[in-house]
Amino acid sequence: MTRVPASASGGSGARGAAGATPVRGGKLGAAAVNQASLWNVANLLTMVRLLLVPGFVMLLLGNGGYDPAWRSFAWAAFAVAMITDLFDGHLARTYNLVTDFGKIADPIADKAIMGAALICLSWLGDLPWWVTGVILGRELGITLLRFWVIRYGVIPASRGGKMKTLAQGTAVGMYVLALTGPLASLRFWVMGVAVALTVVTGLDYVKQAVVLRRQGKAQERLAASTAEPGREAAK
Repeated sequence: MTRVPASASGGSGARGAAGATPVRGGKLGAAAVNQASLWNVANLLTMVRLLLVPGFVMLLLGNGGYDPAWRSFAWAAFAVAMITDLFDGHLARTYNLVTDFGKIADPIADKAIMGAALICLSWLGDLPWWVTGVILGRELGITLLRFWVIRYGVIPASRGGKMKTLAQGTAVGMYVLALTGPLASLRFWVMGVAVALTVVTGLDYVKQAVVLRRQGKAQERLAASTAEPGREAAK
């Protein structure tokens, strides 16, 4: 999940500055507020997800990677990571717990657990490498795209993007489990839906980015042309 900037949502920095009790030594007081705001429940959930990544990999690859018991434990770790993913961003926005650490660590944790799962499943031969390439390539591309247009604005998370995340989490979770019979066939179709949503929402983000960049450039040209007469008059 992507957290909104603290300045826009009345985040933890502003809340701490307004509600903190004045203490002697301004720098010490500010440091205490920042330290307290870092160790909030949203950031702790993000840290849990980061710590779960190596544990999840060890469980998934345990005993050769094909033991149903080890795969079940790996699925449990993956499920915990997905559940915390749903809650940490929501808690941060709702209770003004947004921090710089959270804004950086949250998307890293999201991509780390999903990337680890996809790469391990492909390495074990359970999932085609092209599926892993499409999903991870899309995530990397969208991240770079956001940086490309960040000076003009932020591309908001869409409903399709949330559906994509849910589909990916469900499909990968089904592949982590050692399923057989009809459920093993079903996970193929669920992953197909996830890949389709990955591609479609990725193209939609590209479209949004192009439109946002064009609008931003148009506003810059308008601002420059408006300022030009003022400069000429000043001469």
